[in-house]
Amino acid sequence: MQRNSRILLLDRDGVLNQDRPDYIQTVAQMQVLPGIPQAMRRLRDAGVSCLVITNQACVGKGLVTPETLQAIHARLAAEISAVGGDIAQYYFCTHRNEDRCGCRKPAPGMILQAQKEWGFDPARTWMVGDAERDIQAAEAAGCRPAVVRTGKGEMTALKRPDVPAFADLSAFVDMFLASDVFMEDAK
Repeated sequence: MQRNSRILLLDRDGVLNQDRPDYIQTVAQMQVLPGIPQAMRRLRDAGVSCLVITNQACVGKGLVTPETLQAIHARLAAEISAVGGDIAQYYFCTHRNEDRCGCRKPAPGMILQAQKEWGFDPARTWMVGDAERDIQAAEAAGCRPAVVRTGKGEMTALKRPDVPAFADLSAFVDMFLASDVFMEDAK
């Protein structure tokens, strides 16, 4: 863990990999979206640490074991690292909506935990997601939200025209790495 390094917060399903209405329940169902490993490598090469912030109620519902969730995350990490990218850490909430915890997005608990552990300034940190709850969690934690139009993102971008929207994570990374405004905010 590198305290005070440049940090980017990323949702998992619909941002890094294909989203499924019935959850990703097996390692074989983990399908990384096109261009994601390369985008993650570009971020790593620029000195950006990527933290995944993801709801995984499939565990709380008994559909996926904690061990399978770890294996799914290992598969995602392996595909990204195969081309030189990196996921620095996963933060995941296994609670169901009805559990009313403080960590499940749209609550900011996972982001606040990451901020405590990594020491980043939320006001200068971007959270990229595809769902409105990602945006709400980012805002509740004081982070800057961005939406990608993959996964649930097309509908989210229509609901939240006030939030910067990008075709996919690769397009966000293009802007993030090329723009003085984005990079200055990440420092």
